[in-house]
Amino acid sequence: MTLAVALLSIGLASLVVLFAGPRMVAIADRLADVTGLGEAIVGAVLVGAATSLPDLVATVTPAVNGFPDLAVGNALGGVLAQTAFLAVIDLSYRRANLEHAAASLPNLMQAGLLITLLSTVLLLLHAPTVTIWGIHPGTIALPVIYLYGLRLVSMSEQAPMWRPRPTSETRSDEPDEQTATGPVVRSLILRFAMFGALLAAAGYALGRGGESLVAVTGLSQSMVGAFITGAASSLAELVVGVAAVRRGALTLAVGNVIGGNAFDTMLVGVADVAYRDGSVYSQVESDQTIFVGIALLMTAVLVMGLLRRQRHGIGNIGSESAIILVLYALGIGLVL
Repeated sequence: MTLAVALLSIGLASLVVLFAGPRMVAIADRLADVTGLGEAIVGAVLVGAATSLPDLVATVTPAVNGFPDLAVGNALGGVLAQTAFLAVIDLSYRRANLEHAAASLPNLMQAGLLITLLSTVLLLLHAPTVTIWGIHPGTIALPVIYLYGLRLVSMSEQAPMWRPRPTSETRSDEPDEQTATGPVVRSLILRFAMFGALLAAAGYALGRGGESLVAVTGLSQSMVGAFITGAASSLAELVVGVAAVRRGALTLAVGNVIGGNAFDTMLVGVADVAYRDGSVYSQVESDQTIFVGIALLMTAVLVMGLLRRQRHGIGNIGSESAIILVLYALGIGLVL
């Protein structure tokens, strides 16, 4: 692609993400109610995975085409952007700090899972270069940790051993409607899948556009992946989060971001499988370690915000959200 076509491809793909995201959250909110799964689980698993489809395709495409830094940077950049977007979502909720109103044990468990996955990626980036059929053995740990973590999140939802103290500003996850019939649930799932397919197509366009930007502009793969295609493919989490807050589904909004981050971190392992010239961990630049470190810091600050539960912060944004935005800007500054 020429530079103009690459930018147009990224722009159109971003518009598709912005179009599909809000429509998915309305369907997901209903599914959380009629299936009885709850907003935290649906937000982390269904919405988190679906809104990460652009990240998935935008990660696999450059990995297959021999752009390892772009692939890994896109996955980790999604984590950075989505956590920063949570601070923007906080701005859209005016009654109280979002970390106060949406505090829940499942969301805290998901954040713990995310920290575990990021720490595993950090170790793999510094692990010895060993491959079996072109895949690092440590990659297997990522989906195992992810699936086991989701099981723990589900258990914490069904039989919680700890609960946040309710306040006048707390928005608990209460179903708006009763359990629906099979045809209704199937219809909701089909519509959700259709919008998911749109997001996947947008991810392919972002991946190809990112490759062209690297080739035409000379920008580093990690920079383009982390702060251009990674941020663009993560716009779904932003629009879904804002739409969820407007519907009063605060737990789903936070769960979608944290769950999407966990899924995106696991995509580093997917990039290792898709990249056929050896272990992807040994091919990336040192910038990726910076991205993991910043992501860990941002997640730790978020966890402290969910535990501290500050009612009101600085103006219309919580103190933790402000710190998260500063850390995101620091990440950009460190790789410029």
